[in-house]
Amino acid sequence: MIHNNKTRISIELVPRNEEVLKKELNLLKEQFKTVNLINIPDLTSFDIRSWEGCAVASQYFTHTIPHIRAKDIDPNSPLPMKQFLIDSGINEVLVVTGDPHTDPNIPQYNVNSVDIIKKFKTEMPDIKIYAAIDQYRSGFQKEMHYLLEKQAAGAVGFFTQPFFDIRFMEIYGEILADYEVFWGVSPVTSEKSKAYWEKRNCVVFPQEFKPTLEWNRKFASQALKYAKASNTNIYFMPIRIDIEKYLGGIV
Repeated sequence: MIHNNKTRISIELVPRNEEVLKKELNLLKEQFKTVNLINIPDLTSFDIRSWEGCAVASQYFTHTIPHIRAKDIDPNSPLPMKQFLIDSGINEVLVVTGDPHTDPNIPQYNVNSVDIIKKFKTEMPDIKIYAAIDQYRSGFQKEMHYLLEKQAAGAVGFFTQPFFDIRFMEIYGEILADYEVFWGVSPVTSEKSKAYWEKRNCVVFPQEFKPTLEWNRKFASQALKYAKASNTNIYFMPIRIDIEKYLGGIV
């Protein structure tokens, strides 16, 4: 089994602007001592790119992982963020295919995550590359086939979509026993949010699910306990919820 000696606990922070990002980072540094990693998505609706956000986060935390959108990268040109990553001391990335842009003026390329994982492996052979697992979009066999493609391209670990059911997590834990895994956990505290996850990500919530802070805190605690027991990793996506209220006393 390939596992870490210590469970890595990451918080995914949305880089709305530098002031808000620094405020959240300071809070995490001061009050959440077991958090040892920050991962930042690349959202084109904000001015800060993921690697820029990680450079800010590296002032507070030793380890940061930017999400890299494959569709934004020209396969025939050098990696545009390569020198920035080197200069900032960022040595891990998460490569995702990325959703299409709503703005038709933003260039996009006909590539997927496998293509760009290969590109990173060629141009930055020393960087540690993670890829995504979507446990909802297809069956186990198809998703594992895609996982093996990403691994062959150069990915050494995987970030899952958020889980809402420990039993489902345990099943995937058996399937992914030989891989470095970050289990995703995200609070869903309204019926509107629940409907979004069901429609957009094809999530099937367990029967006992409740869109309350209490239920989500209990699940976050269970998921963290599972990650530690299985010597795997976890990342939390607070998104629109107060980090203290969500994870206080848990992480």
